[in-house]
Amino acid sequence: MIASTSYIWPMTAKNYLWILYAITATIFITIGVQVYWNYTNYQLNRQRVSNEIQLSLDNALEEYYAEIAKSDFLTIIKPDKTTDVGSDISEEISKLSNVFTKANKLKSIAISSINFERSANHDVDSVLLSVKEELNKTLLSDNKKTLDSIIGFSQLTTKDSGIHIEKGKQLKAVQVLKGKKAFDSLKVLKSLNTIMISMDRDTLEYSQVDSLLKIQFKQKNISPSYRIKHFKKDTLYYTLNPELKGDDLMSVTSKSTYLKAKERIFLEFENPLQEALKLSFNGIFISMILTLAIIFCLYYLLQIIKQQKQLAEVKNDLISNITHEFRTPISTIGVALESLKNFNALDDKVKTQNYLNISNDQLAKLNVMVEKLLETATLDSENLELNKERTNISELIKLLVEKHNLHKNQKPIQFLSTKEFIEAIVDAFHIENAINNIIDNAIKYGGEKIVINLEQNSFATTISVSDTGSSLKKISKEKIFEKFYRVPKGNTHDVKGFGIGLYYTKKIIEKHGGIIHLNLDDKLTTFKICFPNE
Repeated sequence: MIASTSYIWPMTAKNYLWILYAITATIFITIGVQVYWNYTNYQLNRQRVSNEIQLSLDNALEEYYAEIAKSDFLTIIKPDKTTDVGSDISEEISKLSNVFTKANKLKSIAISSINFERSANHDVDSVLLSVKEELNKTLLSDNKKTLDSIIGFSQLTTKDSGIHIEKGKQLKAVQVLKGKKAFDSLKVLKSLNTIMISMDRDTLEYSQVDSLLKIQFKQKNISPSYRIKHFKKDTLYYTLNPELKGDDLMSVTSKSTYLKAKERIFLEFENPLQEALKLSFNGIFISMILTLAIIFCLYYLLQIIKQQKQLAEVKNDLISNITHEFRTPISTIGVALESLKNFNALDDKVKTQNYLNISNDQLAKLNVMVEKLLETATLDSENLELNKERTNISELIKLLVEKHNLHKNQKPIQFLSTKEFIEAIVDAFHIENAINNIIDNAIKYGGEKIVINLEQNSFATTISVSDTGSSLKKISKEKIFEKFYRVPKGNTHDVKGFGIGLYYTKKIIEKHGGIIHLNLDDKLTTFKICFPNE
């Protein structure tokens, strides 16, 4: 038969510290990793918001220019035969009026051009020369290359009609339609002689761009505070929302293909903290939950390890105390029996009686200690039954005080009662032991002066045991009623005990439906018992 053994790692103070350091390091590393991960995620989401703003700006400009291209699109229809400007529009064009009505439900436009007299005898070449001169003046003012010649142009006289001039030809009346839709409707009529012109605006309708930009932001569920700067040739041309100020504004530049050379549009906006946090919320929330769960589990583990360490210390302390307490009477009894056996004490009746009395006293002490341990085990179960009866509490405490005051070199105990006769329905045996444990604790560990107060009102009886000692600290206040707990004094135990007296007292008071608590003042330690009147 082979016996197997397992090694139990001893929970020494050094080992406990190593575990504490490991758990603390794990917690800090976990928090650090989560903070780094969330910060990286936040940076990515902030860049994502910035990209969304960039895309919104480009989409708004693209949509704006697309609408411009559709509306600023002219279709000029000219007849095949030459006609006088003052004459009516040709019959061929008038037959298309039904097509115009369906296709051209558009607004009129105004085009600035050179005015000239509407005369059939007007010199066409002279008109073209005048137009060229006027255009070159405009080009020169804009520092652009001038034109060498003009072979023709169209002049709008009304919103839907005008004239067309070509070099070497006479003036012709034309029908003008606006919009890409009208041009697409007329493409099926191949017999028409048409000219298509796409107009190019040199200015932006900033309010319209702003409206389109807000629509883009709404679709992307972002709402940044922003301003738009329009630059032409490195010169600030216009600022939208100039009231937005700040030195730490972020900026994106439009990449729209509609912008001219040396023309740039910047959108400056505040740090999108709120939008980035909204995008990061789920990740941050899950990260916090996981981090808190890990910290809680590690903290709970540390508490269990700490309790195990304390239990190990209590166990070792209890074994040491029991060994010490039991060794003294056992040794004394052994010495007495050895004397009777080896030194002919049996022949001396007086010595024999003395040795027997000593042995009997020591056996009584052993019996008391065993009874205390057994009572402690009974308190943890429901098997302890109280024999409650009407008891004179005043007389009970008075007898206890007198018994303790009879001992020599004993600390004086003063008993004060609001009434000479105070009764309560209690188990007299256990209540007496409980009160005696508190008095005994004050004598062993308290100050030089001990005072017991007894009070009773219509619903409860209160017993207070106070002493002038200050050996108890606040760190021991919550543990003083724990089983086997003794106030630590290093490796020395100058006062005998198992650490079960106050635990016993607390359990007995609770089984009577009462409470016990400890008050620590500057120079006064008070145990207060309160149980209801039945």
